[in-house]
Amino acid sequence: MNAHSALTEQLGIGERTIALVAACEDAVRGLWPTLERVCGGNQAKVLAAMRAHRLSDTHFGFATGYGYGDAGRQVTEAIFADIFGAESALVRTQFVNGTHAIATAMAGALRPGDRLLYCSGAPYDTLRATIGIAESTADPAGSGRSGGSAGQGTLFDFGIGYAQIELTPAGGIDYAALEKALLGDSDLKMAALQRATGYSERPAITTCAISEWARFVKQRRPDVVCFVDNCYGEFLETREPTDVGADLMAGSLIKNPGGGLALSGGYVAGRRDLVEKAAYRLTCPGIGGECGLTFGQTRTMLQGLFLAPRTVMDAVKGAILCGAVFEKLGFSVFPAAGAARSDIVETVRLGSAQALVAFCEGIQAASPVDSFARPEPWAMPGYADEVVMASGSFITGSSIELSADGPLREPYNVYFQGGLTYDHARIGVMSAVQRLFDKGLLDTNTLSL
Repeated sequence: MNAHSALTEQLGIGERTIALVAACEDAVRGLWPTLERVCGGNQAKVLAAMRAHRLSDTHFGFATGYGYGDAGRQVTEAIFADIFGAESALVRTQFVNGTHAIATAMAGALRPGDRLLYCSGAPYDTLRATIGIAESTADPAGSGRSGGSAGQGTLFDFGIGYAQIELTPAGGIDYAALEKALLGDSDLKMAALQRATGYSERPAITTCAISEWARFVKQRRPDVVCFVDNCYGEFLETREPTDVGADLMAGSLIKNPGGGLALSGGYVAGRRDLVEKAAYRLTCPGIGGECGLTFGQTRTMLQGLFLAPRTVMDAVKGAILCGAVFEKLGFSVFPAAGAARSDIVETVRLGSAQALVAFCEGIQAASPVDSFARPEPWAMPGYADEVVMASGSFITGSSIELSADGPLREPYNVYFQGGLTYDHARIGVMSAVQRLFDKGLLDTNTLSL
């Protein structure tokens, strides 16, 4: 059976859908050489770090007990630190997700009476509960008293305040508001950026913008820690936030840096003293990063890291194709195909709950795992609205594998991300389009190729 037959006979994708995607692919193919150069630079950087730290088969062994002197853990953290241009890194299976890694970094650096300032608007849904701000809306006045998960050990429960600055209409940092906050709030001890779009339609924040922001903060308040939520952003560019001035950053291993092979975990990287403080929160004071088993996972962590530059670039190609196809179908997409990107997410404004669910059904049907399942909206922990999610992945919840999700609220955006290979991402786009066609949610008469 040839590829065309498999698409039509086995996956149920019609000729019109195949032709649409092929035409859009031809239109964006000129963007590939730039992506390949970024991939090549990052691949060389990863290889150089593994060579410099003399990575050996002996580092893949399985320790037991407390994990004292776990050589695999130590070399893994040294490699991550090198790749990220950081003094130190904490790379652990004990982080249950990216939110956990971010929360640990914040709790380690901040003390009662300090204030956290988000410079990119309200953070991602799960972090709002972690900080202690309202689930639906953040408190821009900075009191931190607008709801959230009081009593659960939030930052607010420990007397840590919160404020936020909205991005400008163009998606940039509001430097006038930032300067006012820096010079007018002596309690301010951490300025934070969320690099990825989250459930929004603003641009992802590039490392060039992060560099400018960090320099601005340090010129006015050298004591303020510059923190970046780096989820979805690793290997999009050849520099990371800690290469360009951020003091601290954190992310998940089942997103970009795990390359689809890491089974779980997260990382914190940056200034040595701040990473050490995060380690004291992950375990406890006096222990820090000296204990903690890798449970034999260093092989998959590092093999995934080695593959990550290529995997991320294939995911970016898939996101670009998704945007081109749905723009051709008349939907609002973000970012546009030729726009600069600093995360792997493509947003499509579908306009209805039915279309959002259908899109996710199409992605699930094109998945290698649980393709027979049908995504249903549900009250996902940490989110203010019901969320529908398609993720037929080898690692449950892995966002570097092909997935799509979105909250059931207007304007019913779907957030498409991942794809271990470009071919799989392309098939996923076809399947999503076909599901919308099959449910009568696209007007085939308006489409001209």
